[in-house]
Amino acid sequence: LYAAGILFHRAAGRSVPKRIYDTYPDSEEPAESRRRWRWRPPCFQRWFQSRRPGRIFLREKKGELDMNWNPEQMQNLQWNGEIKNREEKERVAQKVASKAEDGQVIGFGSGSTSLLAVYAIAERVQKENLRITAIPTSQEMEITCASLSIPTATLLSARPDWCFDGADEVDPHGWLIKGRGGAMFREKMVMAASPIRYILIDESKKVGSLGEKFAIPVECQYESLQYVREKLFALGAQSVEMRLAKAKDGPVITEHGHFILDARFTNVQESLERDLIQIVGVVETGLFIGFDPIVICS
Repeated sequence: LYAAGILFHRAAGRSVPKRIYDTYPDSEEPAESRRRWRWRPPCFQRWFQSRRPGRIFLREKKGELDMNWNPEQMQNLQWNGEIKNREEKERVAQKVASKAEDGQVIGFGSGSTSLLAVYAIAERVQKENLRITAIPTSQEMEITCASLSIPTATLLSARPDWCFDGADEVDPHGWLIKGRGGAMFREKMVMAASPIRYILIDESKKVGSLGEKFAIPVECQYESLQYVREKLFALGAQSVEMRLAKAKDGPVITEHGHFILDARFTNVQESLERDLIQIVGVVETGLFIGFDPIVICS
């Protein structure tokens, strides 16, 4: 049918386009040629489009083709829980937002304080036309960046100039307990890759020694739950509980498909993080020791 169309056009003294797909956006032909020839056999159009998945056929319509999501569609996916000590956290967020500079790659932590910091950075981006790239540490933060039109990257493609994150507990040594949000695996990867680390807290997060208020989250493969639980008790854990979900039945499942055991230790030594990670089946822990972060407190 296409060959017959070519013969018909040649017999009529008309030129024939070099490609049947010259109206596709990736065509090498000039725009004038793409606009000049619009005739195609309808049945051949459908056949050709079905053989080229992923390509967009441009139809003659007024207006431009919008290839971007509407950020407003993401608004209802953002943080909807209560943010405690919000005024204190907003002051901390403003402090860390002031450190963002044009062209930087920044690791975005997770949690309520980090969320307020992202809002503050996004405000500066809009007002000052800053160009920054974020490396999010959780899907929650990826969604937030998308809603605020902040470009994102991963550790595979970029290295952060600095990062910020929150914490559940901070002791005088700068040791941390993190992971109440279940994102400690990615949080630790981004923190390890960052030369400068800021920890954003309010006064309620300061403790004399780790373990005073919160248990240590231990992310592990579900097949090894019983084995890991046994080893945690052998290391001196006072209690070990599987973290259960609130909006679904059963346990919390992390973004990487693992379970979380919350182990309470009353005497946290520097070697405990190493001992925990050496247990077969343990993926990561919520102990952050040896990172020497800069603590920004309200």
